[in-house]
Amino acid sequence: MNTFILTFGVFSLVMIGMAVGVIVSNREIKGSCGGLNDIDGLQGACDICEIKEQCKRRNKMLRKALMESDD
Repeated sequence: MNTFILTFGVFSLVMIGMAVGVIVSNREIKGSCGGLNDIDGLQGACDICEIKEQCKRRNKMLRKALMESDD
C-alpha cells in the first residue's frame, strides 16, 4: 500500500509540475498535425493544423497516388 501511495504522490507532483510549467510559460498546448485524426475516414487533422497548405498538398499527393494505384 505504501508503494501505491508513494507512486501516486510522485505522479501527482509531476502532473502539477507540468501544469505549472505550461501556465508560467504562457503558451497554449497544441496537438500535432497527424495522429489519430490523420487516419482515413476521420476528419479533423487539417482543420486544426497551423500549416494547412502542407496538409492540402499532402492530401492532394495521396489522392493522386491512390488514383494511380487503382489503374
